[in-house]
Amino acid sequence: LSKSDTINTNKNKTDLSDTDPSIYPAVRPPEDRPPTAADTMDTIRAYREILKENIEYDTLIQSARLGEKEYIDEIVELLVETISAKRDTLSIGGAEYPYQFVKNKLLKVESSHIQYLLECLHDNTTKIHNVRAYLLACIFNAPSTINNYYRAEVNHDMYGGGNL
Repeated sequence: LSKSDTINTNKNKTDLSDTDPSIYPAVRPPEDRPPTAADTMDTIRAYREILKENIEYDTLIQSARLGEKEYIDEIVELLVETISAKRDTLSIGGAEYPYQFVKNKLLKVESSHIQYLLECLHDNTTKIHNVRAYLLACIFNAPSTINNYYRAEVNHDMYGGGNL
């Protein structure tokens, strides 16, 4: 080989920091990239599974009255939609609450709260103009009102002229 055929390392660009950016586009780490539609759908599916587990969905469906499965499914979807909505605040029953507070409270809903809501709906005879808002307010308030509701029912049945 002649001297001109040898590799001259002084003329070759071997430093990786001196690369052409059009060849190696910058790749953002996963935590810096905006969520994709697939990420959002995965999150929604995860919340649906968490809620179904919290309310013991399968057991609740088996013990439900005829036709109540559809109501339970609608309640689950309402909970999933509300928890998945990214906002600073949510309006429930005419009051503004921090989103994180509402989310935490709804993630604590159990089967007894759903049964309580179904019972209240079954006994209700008044016109409901905004069913979604009514259901959301009822389920949001269920953990705070369920014990007093059943106490009032017992008092009514035992002392208020209810049929035994």
